[in-house]
Order: sequence, then structure tokens, then C-alpha cells
Amino acid sequence: MIYHRIFYLCSMLKDFKPVLGILLRFIIIYVVFIFAYQFYLNHFQAKGLDPYSRMVADQAAFLQNSFGYKTFLYNDVPNEQIWFHVKGEYITRMVEGCNAVSVIILFVAFIFAFYKGVQTFVFALAGFAVLYVMNVSRIVGLNIVVRDFPQYSKTGHDYVFPAVIYGSVVVLWLVWIKFFALKK
Repeated sequence: MIYHRIFYLCSMLKDFKPVLGILLRFIIIYVVFIFAYQFYLNHFQAKGLDPYSRMVADQAAFLQNSFGYKTFLYNDVPNEQIWFHVKGEYITRMVEGCNAVSVIILFVAFIFAFYKGVQTFVFALAGFAVLYVMNVSRIVGLNIVVRDFPQYSKTGHDYVFPAVIYGSVVVLWLVWIKFFALKK
């Protein structure tokens, strides 16, 4: 009787082998990238915000200045954050979590879980660029909402603007699956 159950379990696992392979690839890639990112962050600890996050803040400030929102950045090194000084007020602060790297790692791990050769690298790079632009735009939008419409700042920060970045990831995943990963 026990042999029948073991045989049944083994035959069932054989049916799920492709799915289990994709899941294992995703987990391994995700864990490797998360550890690499944490190693990167540890290197800049106590030096203020890391250079990548600083670059995101600089580009958000550049865009805000382009839109007529006079913006200066204050680098708060001890607290590892950058404050946005917009039109004479300190309105928001950017911390490491605002740079969307964890979301980009999640995106890349999923794309590489469905590896399809060189096009995987091209799509991952293009997706990274799209997510970078969406994140900088998200920060700019949030700063404008907080500055001009403070009554919507909590809703914007907690719901609307996270939906922008996560929604972008989901759309990119769907494009990858529909047009690349499942093509024969």
C-alpha cells in the first residue's frame, strides 16, 4: 500500500517538474541578488544614503526643477536619508527603500526564472530602465502631491504611488510571459 502512494507522489511530482524548476530558479536568483544588494548597502553604511539612491534623488530633483518646483536636496548623513526642499519647505525625505531596488530585483528574478537566452538579458535591461523611469516619476509625483495637495499625501504615499511601481512590474511580467517566455 505504501509503495502505491510513493509511486503516485513521484508521478505527480514528475508532472510538476517544469513548474518546480522555474520556482527553484526564481528563489535562487532572488536570494543571490538580495544578498548582493545587502552587501552593497553594508559598504555604504554610516556614509549617508548609497550612491544609487542618491542618483535617484538627484534625478527626481532635476525633474522637479524642470517642472518649476524649485528643489534642493539636503543630505542627512547620520540618518542615511535625503530631504527634498521644495519651494522653501522640507516636504519629504528619501530613504534607501524609495529607490525601488527591491522591486527591480523581484522583477529580474522572475524574468530570469523563465530564461530564454539573450532576449532575457535584453528584456531585463529594458525592464530595469522602464522601472527606473517609473520610480523617479513616482517620487516626483509624490513630492508634488505632498507640496501642493498635502491632504492626499498619505493616500498617495501608501496606495497610489506604490500601485504605480508594482503595477508597472506586473505589466512587464505579463508582456514577458505572453510575448517571450511562452512563445514556441
